[in-house]
Amino acid sequence: MIDEFAKDYLHGDLRWIRQALLWKLDGLSEYDIRRPLTPTGTNLLGLVKHLATWEARYFGDVFDRPFPEPLPRWDDESADGNEMWVTEHETREEITSFYRRVSEHSDATISALPIDAPGHVPWWPRPNVMLFNILVHLISETNRHAGHADILREQLDGAVGTDPATASQEYDTAFWKNRYATIEQAAKAATKRSH
Repeated sequence: MIDEFAKDYLHGDLRWIRQALLWKLDGLSEYDIRRPLTPTGTNLLGLVKHLATWEARYFGDVFDRPFPEPLPRWDDESADGNEMWVTEHETREEITSFYRRVSEHSDATISALPIDAPGHVPWWPRPNVMLFNILVHLISETNRHAGHADILREQLDGAVGTDPATASQEYDTAFWKNRYATIEQAAKAATKRSH
């Protein structure tokens, strides 16, 4: 009983954070979802592509249930590293649809297997895993990159939250300006005290 509860709970978390990540693209221009927003080139649509690519591998090959479409990162060695950004020939719809198809495939794997189903991750130091390990790993990775997306989106237009309901401005612009000023003042004061 606890196994089914744990699997359902973790699966629910994964489904929720996937939707939060996709929501970060809503209302943004093609340029804004693709442009590099950090010195290493991190961008919103690239995060979605990256997560889709890896999720397909983890809930596919690891459990001998390969994703039924080509995965360029593995099927074409020259594409290594290309899953972190999107070319001008790839559309928003192609990438988000890819993520949705991967999610459906992953959901089918999660539903079909018990939480202690064995898997094998050859690139991990301890390669023998269970579905539980991969669920926790993918939730962690998806949350990590959703956090990146939170910051990128806030930089672009100030939008915060995980969905339209939480994004409704609980605080106005004046509140955030005051908060920023208070934090900046504390940082400067702490710097003076450390000298």
